Amino acid sequence: MNISPSLRRAKAPLALTAAVLLAASACGGADAGSGDGGGDKLAGNIKVDGSSTVAPLSTAAAQLFQAENSGVKVTVGTSGTGGGFEKFCAGETDISDASRPIKDEEKAACEKKGIKYEEFTVANDGLSVVVSKDNDFVDCLTVEQLKKIWEPGSKVNNWNQVDPKFPNQKLELFGAGTDSGTFDYFTDEINGEEGASRTDYSPSEDDNVTVQGVSGSKGGMGYFGLSYYEENKDKLKALEIDGGDGCVAPSVETVQDGTYKPLGRPLFIYPAASALEKPEVEAFVEFYVENHADIAEKAQFVPLNSEQEAELKKALDALKAQQG
Repeated sequence: MNISPSLRRAKAPLALTAAVLLAASACGGADAGSGDGGGDKLAGNIKVDGSSTVAPLSTAAAQLFQAENSGVKVTVGTSGTGGGFEKFCAGETDISDASRPIKDEEKAACEKKGIKYEEFTVANDGLSVVVSKDNDFVDCLTVEQLKKIWEPGSKVNNWNQVDPKFPNQKLELFGAGTDSGTFDYFTDEINGEEGASRTDYSPSEDDNVTVQGVSGSKGGMGYFGLSYYEENKDKLKALEIDGGDGCVAPSVETVQDGTYKPLGRPLFIYPAASALEKPEVEAFVEFYVENHADIAEKAQFVPLNSEQEAELKKALDALKAQQG
């Protein structure tokens, strides 16, 4: 079963929840091969919410799983990493998608509600810094130059302020909203403090808005997940980043081998231990783990390396041990 590019990287507005409904007849009704009840014996609802970056992974997992379990409905929402943890720690969802690890205050909120969970690394991603296809004067930026542009209080509004060799071209900035794990990750790695950023840019949790803004401005710049850039190569150019060892382009290989730094990152899901008491959730989580490489490939993310794969299997065992 193929997953269409539009579903692979569809980005919904903050308030939108995407319900993924597939009939088993679309791809056959074989047993999922995991969980206590296979095939059409499983029924129920599974609620997933959180990072819009991770949503295409969970959507791909849901499509493949539901093709073999037509009685299960999986909804995948995109409230952002922070918004997803709010719902998860309130007991409103079964699984939280996250593009960063859970914060201490979020851990405390979950503990207060008695929500037990494990962190599953399910794929890798790289943040891509993008400019318009019409930009013919910059191919690589250093971390220091990015910080000069994006740090709190920055007044840089022209490319020649970034480097005197660059032309007199207005700089227009687009990026992730403050409730996004992408925002947290980018600001921490580039500005040295999570959440530290200039505020006079166009923020959005919907990466389509960033694509439209950057592609429509010769002097535009934005940032989002590498796989989303892959879906918009015809409109944008991804910059190489110099993290101290020379300019490196974002790619599957450079993200997986760690040379694309500091903007390579793992992506997570957080399943609740109590949710595994529902056979359909347990089967879905097991399916996610067992098929992580295929899911990552179909959603155009970077698959796990062997060490991460081993840790993922340990996390599943640890989650099951928390049941009851």
